Amino acid sequence: MKYRIATAVMTATLVVATSASAAENRCGWIENPTPANWWLQDADNTWTIMTQGDDAGEVEGMELISDLSEHDYVKTNGNYGYACACMSVETDGKDRITKILSFRQLKLARCRADKALKLPG
Repeated sequence: MKYRIATAVMTATLVVATSASAAENRCGWIENPTPANWWLQDADNTWTIMTQGDDAGEVEGMELISDLSEHDYVKTNGNYGYACACMSVETDGKDRITKILSFRQLKLARCRADKALKLPG
């Protein structure tokens, strides 16, 4: 009986720990203003994906972000700029995206129509 209770407690602890890093769907402005600097601004927050010189290195899943310039985007600095996108991500619960699970670029009009989003820049 003691072992069953201990097993149940350990299982419950694992379930809680696993749900802490659950996927979140985030939609808004994806910004890449300069090399290795990436943010996602949604209705809730501005999420840091990666910053130049960051010790953490590249976020897992960055390869899922396609070349923004191949679709609807705004060029702001040479080949850099911003677009509208939805991403399935894991976050630290504060202000950083820790893992990208999926990426889908949207028409700029979608983010422009969202009154909860401020235009980048």
